[in-house]
Amino acid sequence: MVINFIKKKTIGLLLKSATNVSDKTLINITKVLEKFGNETSKAAVKSVREMIEQNTVGYQFIRRMIKNIAPIYKEKIIENLVVQGLILNLKKKDKERKKGGAVPTTVLISPTMRCNLRCTGCYAGNYSMKDDLPFEVVDRIIKEGKKMGVSFYTFLGGEPFLWQPLFRILEKHRDAFFQIYTNSTLITEDIAKKLLKTGNAIPILSIEGFEKKTDERRGKGIFKKVISAMDILKSYKIPFGFSVAVTRKNAEEVSSDEFIDFMIEKGAYIGWFFLYMPVGAKPDPKLMPTPKQRLHLYHRDAKIRETKPIFIIDFWNDAPWVGGCIAGKEYVHITSTGDVEPCIFTHMAVDNIKNKSLREVMNSDYFRALRERQPFHNNLFLPCQWIDNPEVSREMMEKYNIYPTHPGADDPIKDKKVRQAIDNYAKEVHRLYAPVWKNSQFYKNRKQ
Repeated sequence: MVINFIKKKTIGLLLKSATNVSDKTLINITKVLEKFGNETSKAAVKSVREMIEQNTVGYQFIRRMIKNIAPIYKEKIIENLVVQGLILNLKKKDKERKKGGAVPTTVLISPTMRCNLRCTGCYAGNYSMKDDLPFEVVDRIIKEGKKMGVSFYTFLGGEPFLWQPLFRILEKHRDAFFQIYTNSTLITEDIAKKLLKTGNAIPILSIEGFEKKTDERRGKGIFKKVISAMDILKSYKIPFGFSVAVTRKNAEEVSSDEFIDFMIEKGAYIGWFFLYMPVGAKPDPKLMPTPKQRLHLYHRDAKIRETKPIFIIDFWNDAPWVGGCIAGKEYVHITSTGDVEPCIFTHMAVDNIKNKSLREVMNSDYFRALRERQPFHNNLFLPCQWIDNPEVSREMMEKYNIYPTHPGADDPIKDKKVRQAIDNYAKEVHRLYAPVWKNSQFYKNRKQ
């Protein structure tokens, strides 16, 4: 405990000093930081040093963030995410994994499925407060996670800001860090002040492109509310990101220079791209981006990272960086009813967190089977058990005592038209991504 405390303070002081020093001093700081942690964290620190030495766009992003966010956010990002999450928690995680257990990088929690919007294709429906997760359950999940070495948690839903205990959780768990996916409509100056009080939660604002595309899917006037929320957060120096559900209708727009530049101008530091998934009740495969649009996004990801000071994560095209599918391994989703899903897009479960611990649900036969099968394909650009390798989800459904977590959740498996549309998609995406994989550095590294 004492050694960990000294480590935490030493690393924290080094990183805090990095906010106002020269590049040369920063390089020296990274050399000191390399002495802490395991091989993975040392490699990460080394890559940061190389970014500084080469003055990459990635380094410009870090400098941009350091310069513009509130001091309490700098402190919490350093202490909770970097020091605790990436360095000090490694021993806890290694201990769990040596026992054969799994420790997620983040735990996704939907404390409520209530939402004040009705977006096209969204799985959120009509819910009431009685369907919400109690404060005590969410509190226990986070406590158990921290004991296992998890310091990063993601709130989504539904609309998390409708869940009344949200700020009690942020206040109680000041040593953890949170990401909150929101439709933005409830973000006011009062909410910004509450976020600024703890400094341990980054809002991720959902948007579908510019005004026309956003209002088409989310409702008239929503785009302006999202932009207003961004302006409020920026004025309080609260770091935030944006999240896009990439569909057939907006794939080109959301990956364009114009849109990314606009997001940077509004103050976003992070951008998440999620392909629209034909899951949930009454899934619509026609909303899915085509395989060609998915490939277009892959090429745009690279260009954006080369030229824009923003951190972009593409949930599908970045799969090779994490070895393919991470469901039930690096992350897990807990619904508002307590059902434990391996993935936010897999609305199936075998356990409920209300009667089992986080450690127990992470090690169910179902989750273990998923981890043993991963990656589901040698081509790591094809990670998904639903749209890339649909035979996996169908086999799992037959083999394990899996139940749908809401009415209609098994439509992608039972509905013949949806199944056929997914099979056609999978065939084409395999064809398009075969040469991409063969020409990638990931493939070459695996062959060595």
